[in-house]
Amino acid sequence: MSDPGLDGLAAARLWAAVKFPYLATGVFGAQVIAERGSGAVSVDESWRMHADPELTAGWTPAQLGSVLVHHVCHLLRTHGERAQATGVRPDEARTWVRAADAEINDDLVPAGLDLPGRPVLPRDLRAEDGLLAEQYFEAIRAFAQEGKGGRGVGPSDRSGQSDEETAGGWVDCGSGADGIPRPSSRPGGLPGWQADLLRRQVALDVAAHGKLPGTVPAGLLRWAQQVLSPRVNWRVLLKAELRRAVAEVAGAVDYSYRRPSRRSAVAGQVVLPALRRPVPEVAVVCDTSGSMTADLLAMVLAEVEGLLRALGLARQVRVLACDTAVGPAQRVSSARQVQLIGGGGTNMGAGIAAAAALRPRPAVTVVLTDGYTPWPAEPPKGMRIVVGLIGSRAPDAPPWARAVRVEPD
Repeated sequence: MSDPGLDGLAAARLWAAVKFPYLATGVFGAQVIAERGSGAVSVDESWRMHADPELTAGWTPAQLGSVLVHHVCHLLRTHGERAQATGVRPDEARTWVRAADAEINDDLVPAGLDLPGRPVLPRDLRAEDGLLAEQYFEAIRAFAQEGKGGRGVGPSDRSGQSDEETAGGWVDCGSGADGIPRPSSRPGGLPGWQADLLRRQVALDVAAHGKLPGTVPAGLLRWAQQVLSPRVNWRVLLKAELRRAVAEVAGAVDYSYRRPSRRSAVAGQVVLPALRRPVPEVAVVCDTSGSMTADLLAMVLAEVEGLLRALGLARQVRVLACDTAVGPAQRVSSARQVQLIGGGGTNMGAGIAAAAALRPRPAVTVVLTDGYTPWPAEPPKGMRIVVGLIGSRAPDAPPWARAVRVEPD
């Protein structure tokens, strides 16, 4: 159901379904909610589009339908999740949205998308067509670092505003586009599994229409093929999960009395706490049971080392070898220094418990295993778990862990 406060919504959906029939399932699957006074049209990650009726009142059905299609494409292409995986900061959100808009618009504007204002296209970012949002985003960053002027160069260009923003009042594409949570977000909308089913159904529709000559943009066809027959780079996923887990801890700020506040001088005899931003400790638990090969473990451990080094945390890593028993923790600066002892049965629960007992306690623990192990019913409190499942046939990790399937090269 959609909010009846948006006049012309039915006509806009009809226009979108006729103009882009392969996206009709997504267009009708998104819930549209009227939010008066917001001055924007945005979409959240639960497939809800929030629109200010005062903003959309002057739009034609084609323009409102085009905005709806545009935002649905943000959700189909999981731009919010990809922004988090890329490490987009709140101050970079508008730059990311420009890149994501370019990824969408280079396909759909030539196909008849009629957005209010002037849509962002790859040429506005001094880039070629057919690239991904991550590539456009890095191009904008590179231009900004080089200090080059001109249109579409980054946050310094017209205060980071896109053409849609300046011409149509369209300011915020929402968390579904940039992955930045909003204070006003509320529960509801589509759960993740339903969103995945909807995304897959749209991919099927795109693939079916793609069999007709000249009806579906090439970029959308590539997207559909990726959804229906994904070839996932496990290194990218592992990097994203590690970055997300570390960011959740590193971004946590709390008060501590270990260092008095600088404002204590004006508080008399009262001791004030200071804000503290923790540097997360990281532990790696390696499955050294008989089913694991040392070469494969060393390869994956080297990947983890490289990722943590890129995050500036390589010196914080402690490694524990574990089969049914857990070896002593090894603080290492290189994967080559790790002694992978073991060769018996498997119990990763013992390794996780040993990691939780370390002092200082790790904030993030990475478990590298083939998955043939009992797991604890729940993770230790206050510790994030990232599981690297080695091999295509590895059983699933427990739902409380972030899991990545690691395929040998």
